[in-house]
Amino acid sequence: MLQSIKKLCGNKLGASDGDIGHVKNFYFDDHTWVVRYVVVDTGNWLPGRQVLLSPYAFGTIYTAGKTMVVNLTRKQIEASPSIDLHKPVSRQHEEAFYRYYGWPNYWEGDGIWGGMRSFPILELPADFTPGTPQTVPGPKPESADAHLRSTQAVTGYHLQTSEGTIVGHVCDFMMDTSNWAITQLTVRTGHRLTGKEVQMPIDQVERISYEESTVFAKLTRDAVLNSAEYHPSPNHAEPQVEPIQTHET
Repeated sequence: MLQSIKKLCGNKLGASDGDIGHVKNFYFDDHTWVVRYVVVDTGNWLPGRQVLLSPYAFGTIYTAGKTMVVNLTRKQIEASPSIDLHKPVSRQHEEAFYRYYGWPNYWEGDGIWGGMRSFPILELPADFTPGTPQTVPGPKPESADAHLRSTQAVTGYHLQTSEGTIVGHVCDFMMDTSNWAITQLTVRTGHRLTGKEVQMPIDQVERISYEESTVFAKLTRDAVLNSAEYHPSPNHAEPQVEPIQTHET
């Protein structure tokens, strides 16, 4: 099922033993178009701090009302590596993050989740102790920085066609709830207030220029304007999917 990223922002987040804040933002990999992290605003629980949660912590997305649940405790999240979200997320930080939780590195292997082409629902190691780095088997991860981008930052970028015409702007991302892959961009064409919203498959994106705040499409102006129109439905607001598998932590 496809889920609007924009509609997930603001949802409350719950750990296995209490609330932890709300969804602030998402980071996606601009090479594979997969969501890698949910940014959590921890509010009064951890004042002044925002934390990252991997999709591994959620398994399949499940919303009970407007609350998304993760398979972690508050203590585990509180002791996780801190991050300065005013700077790009580095591969060095990701390595520390994945060592801490003992999860497999998504950047190793040719699948969208590392060596796995489908999304795995993982348990934390039985001997997990918050704050203790976990040993991750396998070769040392590559040192190159991650290709992570904020969906919030890219929202509002111009869409330029193959003819060089600006036809609208990015207003949302549609994500497959089964594997966290972004499959389509929602583009508002024409005027920001009176235009219509259309869906564009991400395989029609040629590149993103962060310097120019522009998404370059492989499509012509007519092809974009004649794309399927986006009509939000109740299913997009609250996806009806199976609950996540709850594990003891």
